[in-house]
Amino acid sequence: MMTELPLDHVRTLLAVVDEGTFEAAAAELHVTPSAVSQRVKALEQRTGRVLLVRTKPVRPTESGAVVVRFARQLARLERDARAELGMGGAEAEPTRVSVAVNADSLATWFLDALTRVPSDPRLCFELRREDEAHTAALLREGLVMAAVTSAAEPVTGCSVRPLGRMRYVAAASPGFVERHLAGPLRQALPEAPVVTFDRSDELQDTFLRRLRRDGAGAVRHRIPTSEGFLAAVEAGLGWGMVPEIQADPRLRDGRLVPLAPERPLDVPLYWQQWKLDSPALATLADAVATTAAEVLDA
Repeated sequence: MMTELPLDHVRTLLAVVDEGTFEAAAAELHVTPSAVSQRVKALEQRTGRVLLVRTKPVRPTESGAVVVRFARQLARLERDARAELGMGGAEAEPTRVSVAVNADSLATWFLDALTRVPSDPRLCFELRREDEAHTAALLREGLVMAAVTSAAEPVTGCSVRPLGRMRYVAAASPGFVERHLAGPLRQALPEAPVVTFDRSDELQDTFLRRLRRDGAGAVRHRIPTSEGFLAAVEAGLGWGMVPEIQADPRLRDGRLVPLAPERPLDVPLYWQQWKLDSPALATLADAVATTAAEVLDA
């Protein structure tokens, strides 16, 4: 039984996934659509698995995602090797590094980490914003090379290192507290309007369940940016769980009021990346870990 994965077939599968159709992949690879189809079918026969769902755009199956991740890692290693060998000269394209990062990290400390990455080798960052509970899925699908995630269990083919804990505090504007939270917090808060990031944001519900069994109330304002979320809480649209980094100066000057300062909510964050001997990933990982150690709680 032949178990090798022909590299031209692997690269073809990646092109189909990235381009979305067999025809577009054929144009990208300068071959016919029939050749693309034959290569994908041959790869599926070789692996004994269906690798693509033939929709428009196509998408990889769970097995296909494994091959796609391998293809991206292979491309990364090839670019690193060419750079170390000096192939391409001064005109060589910079290395592109794709990272999944949650919105609150992006708004508070992650960009500082990027400024610490050395300028040699030349890097281009491609960030994908995703909830910290879901960034690992992008790694698993091979769509990013690294991720800030709340998942401590490493994705297959990835290494993991702890970054620290992002602390959140329940807060609201003084006017909101006066209007909605005059009574005991356990009774008043579940009935008060709340600000959430999106439908997958469970921080507010998690906080409330620590006070009582109920989650947050029915009046939910969804504000899908970290800056917009903070502005909405500050404007009095609702209460919300605000990163302590953002909340501290506003608590000090009275723009926000802490609702339960003795009950912060901590979200552990981890750095996961492909297990590759890649200079680009190594320098980025060091910068991220150094910055996180300065900003996040241990």
